[in-house]
Amino acid sequence: MDKIWVQSYPATTPAEIGPLQDSSLAELMATACRRYAEKTAYISMGKGLSYAELDQLSLDFAGWLQNLGLGKGSRVALMMPNLLQYPICLFGALRAGCVVVNVNPLYTPRELEHQMKDSGAEAIVVVENFAHTVEQVLPHTSLRHVVVTPMGEMLGGLKGLLVNLVVRHVKKLVPAWRIPGAINLRRALAIGRQHGFTAPEIGLDDLAFLQYTGGTTGVAKGAMLSHRNIVSNVTQATAWITPPVRERQELIVTALPLYHIFALTANCLTFLRVGATNLLIANPRDIPGFIKELNKHPFTVITGVNTLFNALLNNPEFAKVDFSNLLITLGGGMAVQKPVADRWQSVTGKPLIQAYGLTETSPAATINPLDLGEFNGSIGLPISSTELSVRDDAGKELDVGQIGEICIRGPQVTKGYWQRPEESAAVFHSDGYLRTGDVGYVDPKGFVFLVDRKKDMILVSGFNVYPNEIEEVVAAHPGVQEVAAIGIPDAHSGEAVKIFVVRKDPTLTAEAIIAFCRTQLTSYKVPHHVEFRDDLPKTNVGKVLRRALKE
Repeated sequence: MDKIWVQSYPATTPAEIGPLQDSSLAELMATACRRYAEKTAYISMGKGLSYAELDQLSLDFAGWLQNLGLGKGSRVALMMPNLLQYPICLFGALRAGCVVVNVNPLYTPRELEHQMKDSGAEAIVVVENFAHTVEQVLPHTSLRHVVVTPMGEMLGGLKGLLVNLVVRHVKKLVPAWRIPGAINLRRALAIGRQHGFTAPEIGLDDLAFLQYTGGTTGVAKGAMLSHRNIVSNVTQATAWITPPVRERQELIVTALPLYHIFALTANCLTFLRVGATNLLIANPRDIPGFIKELNKHPFTVITGVNTLFNALLNNPEFAKVDFSNLLITLGGGMAVQKPVADRWQSVTGKPLIQAYGLTETSPAATINPLDLGEFNGSIGLPISSTELSVRDDAGKELDVGQIGEICIRGPQVTKGYWQRPEESAAVFHSDGYLRTGDVGYVDPKGFVFLVDRKKDMILVSGFNVYPNEIEEVVAAHPGVQEVAAIGIPDAHSGEAVKIFVVRKDPTLTAEAIIAFCRTQLTSYKVPHHVEFRDDLPKTNVGKVLRRALKE
């Protein structure tokens, strides 16, 4: 089967990435800052940060860490949304040789305590909106150094003061907190600049990130991602997207959180390497505010998940945005539904290109060719230097067209989970292929199609039913805004399909949806139960939590 993958690469994309140009993420970042010094690297709330400023400020943060005695191998946690503070601290920690532990700022104290204790993080940078959560867990963790940064701290001047005033006193988004010894980021940067910075020796096999995953299916565990893993994936992605992506000319919309692996590697690192500008969206759930930002900037690339694209399309103001500069729309994180992709192309005039990956694959594993004229339903082709195998439960490789578990091997694949040797061993086949837990197949042209998560499959009278298929059909109904499908126990068929629907048309009935499904699905796939909801539970990146619906 391996021959299929080589034959399927676009003509401009190498099957192998060759030797890595960068010896670490620190070198990758420093090279980009020198090469594009005068260009704007990030924009947040109207404030731009140049590559030269990013270079200096990240060196200052690295100096602060070294002043504390934190360096190679020390874990540093970052707990903030998409603000200028994030890339400054991210690159500073990496340059100091520290291991970055990305944290969802919406974590409860229980979730945060688990991640801090498991990782052994000694320092954390947190936006003040969430400092009260850190305060509650401090006594039970290894955290010794806390930086609390106000939302507007890096905006400077009157703008920064106004943002902090609104956040604290108008919107009242900052619960009371008290952390003795905590300092703000400006103070940490000043100390770091005074102390100075000495670059440590960082190798490709050194650990760069503990990226926590699996929290929706049990206790979160830290995927160990080395500098080699991430540099490889950035190199693979760069080979895939150039052309049409042009050096120095792109403005990429970053609405997905940078602490999530998708935006971290794709937006923050890959587009940094080509000198792009990242437009940071701190609160993508504020769709009207998000659209106002889109109207201010001639963006060329946007990444997102199906629910984000759907939310934008359901706002009438989105259709008025200028899409004349748009080159690429990249969807990942969850399956893109065809009705959403079709609407996106109708409104923007550009196709929605689907990609696929996991936290454990840094994340990119497959991407569609960027010159596709329309949505093809596949998750693309294996990217350069990546092998893909579809296997049955016994680990036997299946033929083209047969459905099984997607397995991945390549330089971007994690070595395993932090301090969990048994779980690390269980996730790999003996020949080094990672078990993704995703079910799919490969067509004769080498394109990979994702069917569903293995654990989400519904078994109806012995037949496999995949929630993604049900959801795509229901989403095509004009009265449906969002939908999620799960299996529930049934005395006659073992399991039956239940769907949860957010209505676009308030008069829509369960009977109408079921009748619609009968015209599109074979009988055992038709939902037996319909529950209407005002919204659906989602992860921090907008992926619907089927597990929460089951509970």
